[in-house]
Amino acid sequence: MLKVAVLMGSGSDADKMAPAVEVLASLGVPYEVRVISAHRTPDAAREFARSARERGFGAIITGAGMAAHLAGAIAANTTLPVIGVPIAAGALAGVDALYSTVMMPQGYPVATVAIGGAANGALLAAEILALGAPELEAGLREYRQALALKAEQADQEIQRAHSKDSKK
Repeated sequence: MLKVAVLMGSGSDADKMAPAVEVLASLGVPYEVRVISAHRTPDAAREFARSARERGFGAIITGAGMAAHLAGAIAANTTLPVIGVPIAAGALAGVDALYSTVMMPQGYPVATVAIGGAANGALLAAEILALGAPELEAGLREYRQALALKAEQADQEIQRAHSKDSKK
């Protein structure tokens, strides 16, 4: 199975990108986690992106805050799918990162998830890889079934709690 790269612009983003790693691990998707900055280590970003396909990656998730140029820097140097996770940081609480990530020029698309949406970034990467991996597609179905079960359980708990209140 192809791997997924989880890149972040700073080590301080690790806790915000952890949900992506957790989702990939739960689905059995091989991954690699790196700190690569579009600004502080641009040569490393370029080299990583240019060699990613040959190194067995099928998708790249990038998390960055504020100016959030990492997704674009990676997309400029690979034809692999790039998924941007805007991270809430600074005075604009991630809106600046969202705009920086989503507004790529024609020819360099970046799929962009919600601010702080690292888990959805991983799920999107897994959906892309599942096109060629039926076992991964089955894992994604199980993941969604578990979400549905959790929602149904919450519904039952709410109904029980409020049925007591409505009888008063």
